[in-house]
Amino acid sequence: MPVLNLRSDFAEADGLPEQMAAIGRRARAASRRMALASARTKDVALKRIAERLRASGDEILAENARDVAAARNAGQSVALIDRLTLDPGRLAAMADAVEKVGSLADPVGRQLAAIERPNGLLIERVAVPLGVIGVIFESRPNVTADAGALCLKAGNAAILRAGSDSHRTAMAIARAMSRGLADAGLPEDAIQLVPTRSRDAVGLMLAGLDGCVDVIVPRGGRGLVTRVQAEARVPVFAHLDGINHVYVDAAADLDMARTVLLNSKMRRTSVCGAAETLLVDRACAATHLAPLVGALLDAGCSVRGDAEAQSADPRVVAATEEDWRTEYLDAIIAVRVVDGIDAAIEHIETYGSHHTDAIVTEDDAAATRFLAEVDSAIVTHNASTQFADGGEFGFGAEIGIATGRMHARGPVGVEQLTTFKYRVHGSGQTRP
Repeated sequence: MPVLNLRSDFAEADGLPEQMAAIGRRARAASRRMALASARTKDVALKRIAERLRASGDEILAENARDVAAARNAGQSVALIDRLTLDPGRLAAMADAVEKVGSLADPVGRQLAAIERPNGLLIERVAVPLGVIGVIFESRPNVTADAGALCLKAGNAAILRAGSDSHRTAMAIARAMSRGLADAGLPEDAIQLVPTRSRDAVGLMLAGLDGCVDVIVPRGGRGLVTRVQAEARVPVFAHLDGINHVYVDAAADLDMARTVLLNSKMRRTSVCGAAETLLVDRACAATHLAPLVGALLDAGCSVRGDAEAQSADPRVVAATEEDWRTEYLDAIIAVRVVDGIDAAIEHIETYGSHHTDAIVTEDDAAATRFLAEVDSAIVTHNASTQFADGGEFGFGAEIGIATGRMHARGPVGVEQLTTFKYRVHGSGQTRP
């Protein structure tokens, strides 16, 4: 498979536009075959890919060690190096995740609707693959396997562009996946990794590779997602920020509010589903504010609050206007007291990012209003914002979280990697 053969580490290909165009054409051809592949064939391919990943473990870990060494020499952060690093346990989990995707129900061919018209026509709406999906990601090499597996399960072809930090590892993973596809009799070009670290390759993907790319999925930091959303000439499944809120309503149980809040913020502070702002109803602030703020502080979370939050605990520092708009991705949270559910919803609409927002309350009417009126991809009642995850939704895995309003929204799993077409069955009808 020539696209995966590097002449040397990070070799820059001559004629990059021509090479990328060729990758697009191969992906388009592979997507036509993938769209016709049976559920069993796709599941066998995923099993073979998992086996190839396990069998290639030494090669993948050796390439990963080189990536990690280069990142350390470049002075990269501890957090980035942790995301980049694979070990035997993480590699095994990656292979297991691929195999698990194979156990999901086949999303292709589902009848989504059936309409019988008075003239006898039977019209079906049926799920079909999207086509060619471009995935642009940064330091997590496991995204190579996760994204490739999800695209494959939904009958698509994937063009993957890894960040330069994880390039060697991603290449080794992609080689194993291509071998697994071949083992199952499917086109190796159904999963291709861009063989260059040149950022120009990203621009070419965003331009659509002469109509060969149907959708782009960015997985990475704000800089990457901002560029993708600004430059893409094809549809994008992405979120820019996860400015998520926990609203503690007047009728909230304090113990539940404390539990939900701490998990929403502190379970993992670096994930997009982490809470970044706590809103407390003024009607319960006298009993709830100080315990909730104290619990956050005692858990090692810095708190930036309004005047009332500062009065509740001397360790709270003053919040600025910018704090309400900030995705910290760290052990920091902003806290504000609001005048009831109307003010909470208004705050979320003004400062939020339409990702994930939660209400804690025993008042069903308040919960119903919140779930109906907060315009976010995911809204929760008495549950942590960190359930914003495809695995937790029962999707098996996700390729990302989408906060747009077109097609996919929330966790993008295999079903969201399909579209639909109409099949019209007649018996000679003509239109008058």
